[in-house]
Order: sequence, then C-alpha cells, then structure tokens
Amino acid sequence: MTSEATSRRRTPEPTTPAALGLPAEPAKADPEAPAAAHVRAKLDHELRELLSREPGTRAGADPEELHQMRVAQRRMRSVLKSSSALVGATAEPVRADLGWLGQVLGEVRDYDVLIGHLREVIAGFDVRDQAAGRRLVSRFVSERTTARRRLNRALSSPRYATLLQSIAQLSRTAEHEIDETPSEKPGLAADVRKPYRKLARAVAALPPNPPDDDLHALRIHGKKLRYTAELARSAAKKKQAAKLSELIKATRKFQTVLGDHQDAVFAAEKVRGALANADAEMGFVAGRIVEHELAKRAEARATWLGVWHRIEKAEHAVS
Repeated sequence: MTSEATSRRRTPEPTTPAALGLPAEPAKADPEAPAAAHVRAKLDHELRELLSREPGTRAGADPEELHQMRVAQRRMRSVLKSSSALVGATAEPVRADLGWLGQVLGEVRDYDVLIGHLREVIAGFDVRDQAAGRRLVSRFVSERTTARRRLNRALSSPRYATLLQSIAQLSRTAEHEIDETPSEKPGLAADVRKPYRKLARAVAALPPNPPDDDLHALRIHGKKLRYTAELARSAAKKKQAAKLSELIKATRKFQTVLGDHQDAVFAAEKVRGALANADAEMGFVAGRIVEHELAKRAEARATWLGVWHRIEKAEHAVS
C-alpha cells in the first residue's frame, strides 16, 4: 500500500451536523425572536461552516479552507464572549476551548499567509535572485509542515470532538429561553456599544507612533465589533440593518488595513529570524524582502486612522 493510500485510510471521517444532533436545516431566528434565539442560530450557522471546512483544512491543499474554518471559530468565540449569559453556564468553557482551537489553526494560517505573500514578492525580483528567495521560503514551508501535523493531531483529539459536541449543545433551543427580552431592546447580544467603546478607548490611549503590538490589538477589537454588528444586523429592522451594514463595511476595512500591517510585521520578523544560517545570496534577498515589508507597514500606519474615523461615523449613525 502506498503512503498516499495509507494517509487516505487514516484520515478520520469528517464530522457531520447530523452526527452532532443538529437538524437537517440550519437554525433561523426571526427579527422579533428573543436574543438567545439569535445567538443560537449564529452558533448553529458557524458550527456548520466550521464542519464544512474541516476536510479541506486537514488536506491542506487550499489555504482558504483553513482560513474560513478559523473565521467560523473566531465568530463563535466572539458571540460567546458578548452573549454567554443568554445560552447557559457552559458557554465560558466552550469559549476557552475555541481559543485553543484558534491557536492551532492560527499557527498554520500565519505560515500560509507568509509563504503565499513571500512568493508573490520574490516573483517580482530579478530572475537571478529568485532561486535564493525560493530557498528562503522553503524554510518556512518546512516549518508549516510541522505545524500542520500538530493541527491534524488536534483535529483528531478527544478535546476537539468534545468541543464540537458542546457547541452543538449550546446551539439547540432550550425547553425555555434563558432570556425572553426582545432582541431590539438595549443591553443584549445585539448591542454594538460595548465593543465599540473598547475600541474607542484603545484608539484614544495610543501614543503618536504606536507600537506594532498596540495596532495588532486594535485589529482584534475591531474584529469583535464587526462580529457583534453582524449578530445585531440579524435582529434589526430594515433601516437599522442598513446602518449596521455600513458599520460592518468600515470595520472590515479596518481589519484589512491593520491586517496588512500585522502581516508585514510578522513577515519582516520571520525573515530576519531566518538569517542566522543564510548564505550571502539569501541574505541579500532577505534584506530586500524586509525593506519591502517595512514600506508596507508604513503605508498601513498612514491609512488606519482615516478608516477609524469611518467607524466612528458609522457607529454614531447606528446609535
């Protein structure tokens, strides 16, 4: 038996929604439904998305599969952070395990982004420099392979299987809702004010030339605001939903700009770290890459504040 056939034989069967006791059709919540119903419907939707991306993530042929699996994980974690009281006491342990899953997914995702980006950058170099660039990238490919093994072990672990069952349990409608307050009233999961205030305070606390880590933290705050706004939109009436859509667009742009910044910082750091055993040709190419990434970082730093003002405007319209 070939190693490829052995690998196929050993690959676990993907978990299906039916295996987790989910109904055939995704859960839906009417705009007038209690807030808890919207939270459960969101968990149901994102759990199905995560399951659909699991086989592709295990295979590793298309990085987009892992990316979308990670997005589903992040959305569920964000929903549980803002709305855990609506779905029961087990929400917090589930959120913690989603954080663990995010770490193992994120390690491989970071390498996927790095390798894809570096290959694009190197393709623009002189032909005589591209061979050294490919040798540099091959180091990161090897590191990604190791990280992917860790990921696949995690996806085959009892901890992951238990996590899926726990999310499915949270997504099911209880015999009686924990909270029956109509979702359009303040103080519920659909409220975007809390994550917005956290983001606004973080922006206000920044010095004129913020450290890289502080800008990365802003991106995380912006992501939480976006996911909360998406949940709010599911329970909003038409006019309010349109305003929330503008806020979502602004936060998505905010994520993109600060994501480009973080990717540049990460790439420059990883390339610098690979120089210890580099030859002269590889060192020359690495220097060019770092210079390129620093220019990309500077561009993002010149842009992000203007995007933040778009978020301010959109949130004030929602409020």
